[in-house]
Amino acid sequence: MNIIEIINLEKHYSEAELLIKAVNKVSFSVKKGEFIVIVGPSGSGKTTLLNLIGGLDSPTSGEIFVDGLAIHKMKQDQLTDFRLFNIGFVFQAYNLIPVLTAKENIELIMKLQGISQKECNKRTAALLEVIGLSERADSKPSKLSGGQQQRVAVARSIASGPKFILADEPTANLDSHSAEALLDTMQKLNQNEGTTFIFSTHDPRIMKRAKRIIKLEDGKIIDDITYN
Repeated sequence: MNIIEIINLEKHYSEAELLIKAVNKVSFSVKKGEFIVIVGPSGSGKTTLLNLIGGLDSPTSGEIFVDGLAIHKMKQDQLTDFRLFNIGFVFQAYNLIPVLTAKENIELIMKLQGISQKECNKRTAALLEVIGLSERADSKPSKLSGGQQQRVAVARSIASGPKFILADEPTANLDSHSAEALLDTMQKLNQNEGTTFIFSTHDPRIMKRAKRIIKLEDGKIIDDITYN
């Protein structure tokens, strides 16, 4: 079953009287439980493509469907609600709220969704255990390492039960040990929980774990390989 359908997607920018086709007639679908890595040189359109899928940017043309809903037709207020309940985000910058503890950061989106405190506590405790940070639940981001902060960001992204998670260069600011620990966590969530991940990255460590690699160049898909 496909949870994402992308059809003839384009995103154009004007720069010094030049037309830049950041995403150029891209089409592909994503099944539930996939672990997809989008690769390509800088400027190939990886981040732009992720932003389009996540409703953070609007396409010039083309269509994006998530569970049959046409997100390319949604207005901004509709997109905001849709992202809240359907999409998890993990960015290169951890984007944790500095005045909140690890536990409170993970709970944040669930509270915005109106989930009860009892259920928030239950889900957060389970996720802190999965990411190996139960003992740091009450620590603020400034007291956590970069790798620990990014693991909290991953837990926050899945706490709300999204249909899929978009991860834009999630290991870029991490040392080797922290990156591997983060990827172990994501792979465990993918294998045990069926969480769907779509990465954009230059990191060969992520590529090694991919079940599918989509290669972009000049905004176009030049290869799409699925591994057993």
